Amino acid sequence: MSPLAGRWFARMNGIGNEIIVLDLRGAAFDVTPEEARAIHTGAGLRYDQMMVIHDARSPGFDAFARILNNDGSQAGSCGNGTRCVAYILMRGAARETLRLETIAGPLEITRLGEMVFRVDMGAPRLDWSEIPLRHPVADTNFLELSAGPLRRPSAVSMGNPHAVFFVDDAAAADLARLGPELERDPMFPERANISAAEMRARDHIILRVWERGAGLTKACGSAACATLVAAVRRGLADRRARVSLPGGDLEIEWRQSDGHVLMTGPAELEIEGRLDASIFEGMAS
Repeated sequence: MSPLAGRWFARMNGIGNEIIVLDLRGAAFDVTPEEARAIHTGAGLRYDQMMVIHDARSPGFDAFARILNNDGSQAGSCGNGTRCVAYILMRGAARETLRLETIAGPLEITRLGEMVFRVDMGAPRLDWSEIPLRHPVADTNFLELSAGPLRRPSAVSMGNPHAVFFVDDAAAADLARLGPELERDPMFPERANISAAEMRARDHIILRVWERGAGLTKACGSAACATLVAAVRRGLADRRARVSLPGGDLEIEWRQSDGHVLMTGPAELEIEGRLDASIFEGMAS
């Protein structure tokens, strides 16, 4: 039987980004890809990303967060999920700040209200080797890549790779068809999140996202951050903007002083309980 049977979980969302938070602090095991996929198929447990909380690995941190997509693959960053973890770790406490470790680096979170948090997502990575891309390119802000009407995206890493396509109408972009193709384009050796961004004003962006390993989602915090960075680099936006996704709005700021990207938005708790053993019966790889 899976050691995850009976473990506590919370189903949450960050502006519609469906999140499972699983607390494995004190445990000597982790979630396998097969277990991650099995949980996704459990009744009422469908998710975009799973945030698995472990004991901190380094001094000065409150916890280590491992991030899994619903196909069992690992993600480096999930801004909406980070706000959900922050709520779980800070609820009932007087503290207002939290430090999380992730495979992509440290995250600093500040609580601004009971369910509202600001996440310091760190500095974007803009060099081709850090995103990463398959080979050197002269300008990561204009990739020679296209699929249908989506052309010449900007590439940014916010802990995971993003390709941002600027379009006249984000709603009309056929991400359900083009997203899987672009996610796995040879240009992206680690696959990529694919975004269609529509500039409504210098401080307002409409965004839809195909997430690697998860598909179309109602929101993606790291994509919102990557999109503002790309828009600023192209001279389309100021350093602070409202990014509107199908699930709601995020406030994103690319701070001039240190180059860090700040994301502010809410978290919502839907249910919490314990994983039923039946979820893991007959797991398929």
